[in-house]
Order: sequence, then structure tokens, then C-alpha cells
Amino acid sequence: MSETALRNTDIDTALAAAREAYVAANPKSLARYVEATAAMPGGNTRTSLFYAPFPVAIARAEGCRMWDMDGHEYVDFLGEYTAGIYGHSHPVIRKAVDAALDAGISMGAHNTLEAKFARAICDRFGFERVRLTNSGTEANLMALVTARAVSGRPKILVMNGGYHGAVFTFAGGGSPINAPFEFVLGSYNDFAATKAVIAEHGEQIAAILIEPMMGSTGCIPADRDFLQMLRDEATRIGAWLIFDEVMTSRLSPGGLQAKHGIKPDLTSLGKYIGGGMSFGAFGGRADILDRYDPRRADALPHAGTFNNNVLTMSAGHAGLTEIYTPDAAVALNARGDALRDKLNALCKAAGAKMQFTGIGSMISVHFTRTPVRNPADAGAADQKLKELFFFDMLEKGIWIARRGFFALCLPLGDAEYEKLVQAVEEFLASRQSLLAVD
Repeated sequence: MSETALRNTDIDTALAAAREAYVAANPKSLARYVEATAAMPGGNTRTSLFYAPFPVAIARAEGCRMWDMDGHEYVDFLGEYTAGIYGHSHPVIRKAVDAALDAGISMGAHNTLEAKFARAICDRFGFERVRLTNSGTEANLMALVTARAVSGRPKILVMNGGYHGAVFTFAGGGSPINAPFEFVLGSYNDFAATKAVIAEHGEQIAAILIEPMMGSTGCIPADRDFLQMLRDEATRIGAWLIFDEVMTSRLSPGGLQAKHGIKPDLTSLGKYIGGGMSFGAFGGRADILDRYDPRRADALPHAGTFNNNVLTMSAGHAGLTEIYTPDAAVALNARGDALRDKLNALCKAAGAKMQFTGIGSMISVHFTRTPVRNPADAGAADQKLKELFFFDMLEKGIWIARRGFFALCLPLGDAEYEKLVQAVEEFLASRQSLLAVD
């Protein structure tokens, strides 16, 4: 048997043992899961949270810690997939939610909070105008239908492997439940391939939609020059450049567009900006967004019962202006860069086929020595090792995503960072034989 085949057998054996220990340690989560399958397909209503053999059920959380139904304690290094930047039950957020509840919830009218929140968003991200939605998926949907409606062009350029919400996923080229738009696929960080697609479809492209760092695919940063090429090409062909900063807006005070100094025509937002409540927004140029001004005879319609819900308006404004200030954004992302550098130094010292990618407070693990510059590189990583890493981290009290994704939250302190570093160091030592062979 070859060395690679032996290694694969060893990985399968280690993973089977980890799953068996997980099942034995979580009987109450298993019972909850079985009960849930009677009402929800697969006991699930949010696909990204599921993993085999069954997911842990969290019973409560506070600060940067969570406890499951079986009493295990975890340090939260997932941060609700970037939405939970404030941790759990932050007193400022709680006060804002209580104030909103005290004044009445569903009013069916303009309220005193929405304009104040919208102004804070515009000031923070350099928008001329913004419209609010209920999720990042919805924000991207509205940005794209606006581009198509205004331009009269049918096509949208996205990146192969990209993800922009529940109906905009392009791993493997696409999804059967994607919105029925005419998408054309570029290649992330590949100048020649993407320019060729633009050259072929240019006059029919309404918008170019891209994350300036791919989040769900594995924290893969775009080269600044690649983003600048897209900016230049969008201008040349008369298309809009749309930055999906639903995740990445947290990575500098003004998002990655500010960090890179590249201005898109529209930006979609979501996640943490709602203060832990349901939130999305699309903002940017006034001449685009003013097409939604209802005083215009040719106004585009945009309804949504909860677009201006008072819980999001109040919690979001408090979070953006009182907690995640520009200074706080700089500090959190500097800590994230230092943590990622430290983890990578451990991997290098161990000679492990393992690396951590990302920018600032967003980090992903990959089991490859190849530099990860597009989803094809990430796809070469050993998925079984990612699963083993996930179960090993859970056993050590570290909460991350099954796909090896971390999003740092503000309540994490030196002790929690050190706990993660020690857990990774122990993983490198205990799984050394599995991490050495290409």
C-alpha cells in the first residue's frame, strides 16, 4: 500500500474515532436532533449549521462563551459567521433592544430610528444613499435586480466558487436553486481568464459582483490589482461594480473597499451591522439609489415589511456608533492578523501541510501547502482533515464552523486567544503523522 493510501486509511480511522467520541459525549443534542427531524427536513432550517452525525444544540451563551445541552462549554471563535461581532448579550445592544421594545414594535410607518441608522451607515462606508433590507442575500438580490432594470442588460459576472447568499452560490459552477439570472463565471484572482469572459460578454453585462475577500469559500483575499482591473473593466463596458461586503465590511473601519482604495458603484452589507438582529443593505451612488425615490414618477418599487424594523434600527445604530467604532475595528483586525501569523508560524515549525488564510478578524484553515488564491486551490485541501480538526477543536472547547472558519468577536481576550493557540498546537502534535504527507 502506498504512503498516501496508508495516510488516508489513518485519517479515516482517526475520524471514525472522533465521531464515535462526539456521539457518546452529546446524548441530549442527539435527542434534540431526532425530535427536530419530525418538524423540519433533516432537523434543519439553515443548511450551513448542519454536520454529520448530528449538530450540537447550544442552550445558552454569554460574552464569548456558549454552553450546549449536554453542559459542554465552548469559547466562541465562530461569531455567528461574522454576524456576532459583539458577542452574546452585550449590555449596549441589550439596552438598545429594550428601548425599542418599550416604544412599540411593528408600527407600519416611518419611525424615529431608520434615518439615524441609515446616516450612520452612509457615513461609515462612504455611501451617498442606502436602502435597508433583511439579509445579505436580499441585499445582493436587490443590487442585482437594480442593475438589470436600470441597464437593460441581462448578464451578471460572478466568480466561480463564489457565494453571495442562499440563491447566489457558485461552488462547482452554480446551484439548482439559484435565482434565475443569466450568470457568467470569471475566475477569482485570474486576470487573463476573467478579462476573456468580460471581452466575450461585455456589452450584455449589467454588473460585476464580487467579494473582495471570499468568505464562505475559505477567506481567500482578492489581489488589489485584480479588484482594480474589475473596476476599470466595469467602467469601460458601462457595467456596475458591486462589492459584496456582507462579511468583509468588518475588516477595516470602511470595509475592504476603503482598505484597498477602490470604490464600487454599489455595496451590499449584512451580518454584524444589524447589532445581532436580521439585517441587510445596499448602498452607494446617489444616481443609482435615487431610482427608488417614491416621489419620482418613474420610481422603482422596493417594499419589505421589516426593512425598517425598530429592533434592527436601534441595535444596529448602537453597535455601529457606540461599540464597533473605527478604532475598535482597527484593533480587532490587528489582533486577528497577529493571531493568524502565530498559527501559521506553528504550522511551519511543525512542518505540517496546514495553513490559515484571511484578513484581520476572519480566518480559515486549509490543509494544503499550496498558496490559496482561488477556490480551486482551496478545493485541493483535505476535507476529511478539516472535519477532524473541527471535532478536535470541539473536544477542546473551541467553537468554529465545520468548514474550518473563524470570525473573531470583541469579547475574546488574551486568555481565549491563548486557549485557541494551545488547541492548535496540540492538534499539530497529536495529528502529526496525518499532516506531513502531501
